Amino acid sequence: MTEWAISTSGLTRRFGALTAVDQVDLRVPRGSVYGFLGPNGAGKTTTIRMLLGLIRAHGGEVMLLGRLLRRNRRALLGQVGALVEAPSLYRHLTGRENLELTRRLTGCQRGRIDAVLETMQLVDAADRKVGGYSSGMRQRLGLALALLCEPSLLVLDEPTNGLDPAGIREMREFVRRLPEEQGVTVFLSSHLLGEVEQVATHIGIIHHGQLLFQGSVDELHAELGERVTIAVDRPAEALQVLGEAGWHARRNGSEELYLEANSRSDAAMLNELLVQKGLNVYRLDVAQATLEDTFLNLTEQSGHETNYPEGSKA
Repeated sequence: MTEWAISTSGLTRRFGALTAVDQVDLRVPRGSVYGFLGPNGAGKTTTIRMLLGLIRAHGGEVMLLGRLLRRNRRALLGQVGALVEAPSLYRHLTGRENLELTRRLTGCQRGRIDAVLETMQLVDAADRKVGGYSSGMRQRLGLALALLCEPSLLVLDEPTNGLDPAGIREMREFVRRLPEEQGVTVFLSSHLLGEVEQVATHIGIIHHGQLLFQGSVDELHAELGERVTIAVDRPAEALQVLGEAGWHARRNGSEELYLEANSRSDAAMLNELLVQKGLNVYRLDVAQATLEDTFLNLTEQSGHETNYPEGSKA
């Protein structure tokens, strides 16, 4: 049995002159929660649609669960659950009736309805009309539909869109438990870096259609090591001083400076450099680089301007 739940080779998709996905080689380990990240227009949703056979690739191959999608499409997609954008629900039917309708269309076992209602904590709301559900409950029902036929692979495209903080927390807990409790590999596209960092075991970062990084979360953090945050009285001047000394610092719209360091001795060197130039350093922190730090560094290194608004969808 292959170790990859998803693997692609040279996956490419164009829209006219625009190459939306460019030679992408995904490697998603079985039993993982794989966070697929990218700024607005990066190619996340286009990639997902190719993985699900919803649009045709212009180049490359998709393998799901060790088998070629183009040769085994019907059999493979029967083992894949998906929640892409908002779930398609019949609001005039109850939650249970929505599940029963899907069960009849797909031929899933009848007993699965009660199982997924319990998994998604919807038992008490099962016989209420979906039109009266909160956005979080509708999203959980969408996930219940995706889990109905006991998939080996679950593909989620922005599953927390439109949810309030409580709904986001609930979704995060469900996703985190799925590999261990259900034996499901989760491929999760999201723009919420902090949320992905809390649930993902592996990360892929796509930017302008190209995969800039993929690997475990620990491997991603090792890309940068530690981050130094510097608060100084004249940040613009400090930025120039550091640049002339060969340090790549950034402000990210704030008065503080951020840069990556290889060791704490680097932080001491930075402090000494700024003080020698007559700048007053009133705070200097050294901490583990976050997912956001790493993402920004990788996208800046790619040579393209990064547009990463909160709530973006690519």
